[in-house]
Amino acid sequence: MNTIRCVIYDCDGVLFDSLEANGRLYSDLCVAIGRPSLSQEELQYVHCHTVYEAVHFLSRNDSEVEEKAKNLLKQIDLRKYVKYLKMEAHLLETLSRLKEKGILRAVDTNRTTSMPYIMEDFKLWPYFEMVVTALDVKNPKPHPESVEKILEAFRLQKGEVIFVGDSQVDQQTAKSSGVQFVAYKNREVANGLFIEDHLDLLKIV
Repeated sequence: MNTIRCVIYDCDGVLFDSLEANGRLYSDLCVAIGRPSLSQEELQYVHCHTVYEAVHFLSRNDSEVEEKAKNLLKQIDLRKYVKYLKMEAHLLETLSRLKEKGILRAVDTNRTTSMPYIMEDFKLWPYFEMVVTALDVKNPKPHPESVEKILEAFRLQKGEVIFVGDSQVDQQTAKSSGVQFVAYKNREVANGLFIEDHLDLLKIV
């Protein structure tokens, strides 16, 4: 492996255990649009897709319901769900040590308007040089555009970057971008490197 100069992190499931937060948000939305409660299968889908993809999925191909859901989302204060996020163990220590090593840190997430709230509430801005959300690209993950945006900004080669993710979407993003993937806490998506704890990343870089 080349010398690693940058670590790209997914947000949900990697920086945070966000299953409860996402579950509460989309469950509330389901109730508001008058459809059955969020199923476990649906939760797994919305957990790693953009809010727009999630709304389309939950609307079950009903354009009127989808439009209603989009309008309702604009009225929801996303900050009320941020408090249900649980930061992953040893994350800040790992980010600090990467910074000491001179390794750049970036976030690549399919979140949209909620990401600035998260960065602010958890005081994460000093730990990352760049944050790319679905609003910053035309094509969100697993399309390579978001990773390419980071590579261009930092003038990096693909071999100098690793992508830490926990979902198939993240794995596909790394593959489509041509960067090394590190699976976090999910062996089912591991195709090589795997870590159970953020500190384990320091053994790789």
